[in-house]
Amino acid sequence: MRHLIRAIAIASPFLPMTCAHADESERLDEIVVSADYQQRSLIEVPASIAVLDQQAIDEAAVAHFEELTQLVPNLNWAGGSNRARYFQLRGIGERSQYEGAPNPSVGFLIDDIDFSAIGGIASTWDMQRVEVLRGPQATRYGANALAGLVYLTSVSPTPEFDLRTRVSVGSDGLTSAAVAFGGPLTERLSYRLAGQVFSQDGFRRNAFLAKDDSNERDEQFLRGKLRYDVSDALTLDLTAFIVEQDNGYDAFTLQNTLTTFSDRPGRDAQQSNALGARITYQPTDVWQFSSITGIASSDVEFSFDADWGNQAYWEGFFAPPADAPFTADYDFFSERLRERDTINQEFRWQSGEAGRLFNDSTDWLFGVYALRLEESLVTNDDGLFSDGSFEGERFFTTSNSDYEALQMAAFGQFDVSLDERTTLSFGARIERRTTDYTDSSGLSVSPSESEWGGHVSLTRAWREDLSGYVALSRGYKMGGFNLGAVPEGRRTFDAESLVNLEAGIRWQGASGSYSLVAFHAQRNDQQVDTSFQLVPNDPSTFVFFQDNAAEGQNSGVEFEGRWQPHPQWQLSAAIGLLDASFDNFETPEVTLGDREQAHAPSYTAAVTADWRHPSGWFARVDVTAKDAFYFSNSHDQQSAAYSLTHLRAGRQWGRWELSVWARNVFDEEYAVRGFFFGNEPPNFEDTLYLRLGDPRQTGISLDWRFD
Repeated sequence: MRHLIRAIAIASPFLPMTCAHADESERLDEIVVSADYQQRSLIEVPASIAVLDQQAIDEAAVAHFEELTQLVPNLNWAGGSNRARYFQLRGIGERSQYEGAPNPSVGFLIDDIDFSAIGGIASTWDMQRVEVLRGPQATRYGANALAGLVYLTSVSPTPEFDLRTRVSVGSDGLTSAAVAFGGPLTERLSYRLAGQVFSQDGFRRNAFLAKDDSNERDEQFLRGKLRYDVSDALTLDLTAFIVEQDNGYDAFTLQNTLTTFSDRPGRDAQQSNALGARITYQPTDVWQFSSITGIASSDVEFSFDADWGNQAYWEGFFAPPADAPFTADYDFFSERLRERDTINQEFRWQSGEAGRLFNDSTDWLFGVYALRLEESLVTNDDGLFSDGSFEGERFFTTSNSDYEALQMAAFGQFDVSLDERTTLSFGARIERRTTDYTDSSGLSVSPSESEWGGHVSLTRAWREDLSGYVALSRGYKMGGFNLGAVPEGRRTFDAESLVNLEAGIRWQGASGSYSLVAFHAQRNDQQVDTSFQLVPNDPSTFVFFQDNAAEGQNSGVEFEGRWQPHPQWQLSAAIGLLDASFDNFETPEVTLGDREQAHAPSYTAAVTADWRHPSGWFARVDVTAKDAFYFSNSHDQQSAAYSLTHLRAGRQWGRWELSVWARNVFDEEYAVRGFFFGNEPPNFEDTLYLRLGDPRQTGISLDWRFD
């Protein structure tokens, strides 16, 4: 597949075409939110939403959703993997590889297919839109969206032919080739194909193995879409894609640098095959029916050298006994092999223009939803420890587990026009989840529970370009169970609920658009991730489990603005302020008191200046910043605040565009994950170990477009 995509991408500019060409595409003034039930304009939606359209994604010169997170206020991610996979919205979300049963706080959808908790495959090539919905989305998505929802939509087929390609090379061994094209097959049938191959070394130098690619990124995908207008009333959209990521994982070292010493680097690999189908049927103006189906099968490997060293490296940490032969051994490796299959199905009925209730004042919607998830996990650990005073014995442990869950939900929403400018919206969702879990240790549990959530909001359009809203919503997250050696009485944890009150104002005019949202959320029976090391000299016994805190509070402000002071200039800013704290969380291992929650920086910010000249020259600068944050709920170690600068410049002429770019121009050193535990013999004292973010990278990209 790699060679096919690369060959098509490089050859595409030279394919003979007969269609007319448009020099440049104009940005649409109105932004329509796809993740909203009603497909409304952003200015009408009573929720805090960041929307990045295709032009915004392309101009940011990124390859993965990981880079886009810097542009979204109050969105953070935890770097416990090669690619960003664990996200936090307004300070809420998972931070590490989950054990046993997935229980995400942030929903993650790609073309309506559920990838919550395994969203590291999110390439941004040929993405039409990225929408980040902050705050509980219980009516829309239920238990998997306590903190919010990330919704990615790829470019849809169109009746006109178009083609675009991109070839990039850069430092860190970067090479990338991508292609996307589509158009009509018949009068009613259109298609789109997109693919990409991407590779780079991964910004690490393994001194022991003398390798620059032990943390490599080797990624490719192929996606196909069909749109069939069966009749004027019936439309069928099909999506299928294959993603292969064979990435390395060699990110940590005792010195907290980009030079590693591991003798057995791990992998962070994922292969996902997915199929999606959306049927839209509207026989009259009274009602519309939608069926949304998503099927995905994923194989995920996550493995790592748990001691981060090698035999010769560790011998220097021991003092050899006097007058005795000395042999020290310290070697640990951990592996997680996960197979996950999901099927999600939604049936939805909603009113058309002629179907409004109560004197043509009320739009209505109701539907049912089901998600079937099956997941198996194989865990392999092996290790050896001897400080020379005794003979160590290598051990190998393996375990396996099987998890099945069925989520069933019913939901409804009413949007009532109180007058020409005021809309009252209220919706609710009730959900039932049944589960079965068994593992090789003899644990067998089948918890089932029901929860509910919803919202009520009031939106007022003072003018056509100015609106405001106030919304009250309740989100929920199901309870669960902990695995492994868990203290007595703490095998299970309860469901969490979140009540969120927010108010916002939006203005959209000819020269710009602005949005300001303030929110306060109260978390009840808050689920808190804690961890500790079971065996001091065994780094593979680092155990994560969950407790319920009494409550927590998450408050803040989100501002997003875009201003065009001159036809050649566009300025934008995205700022998030956050106060996320516990209310006296205490366990036998941890006492947090009134402390900030983990991975909840008190500010995130991005400022962008974009210049485009009529002759085709362009330049762009992005400056992003993030405050310090706690790495974990189990200790008080923090990151350092940092800012990053990214540049892009070039020229567009005709169908071609050449750009040179640099990310992290000033080579800022910053941390995206931190662990605090003992990993250095012989005393294994608790130490802070950092996973550093990407250093400076430069490159050049060549684009060719035909439309």
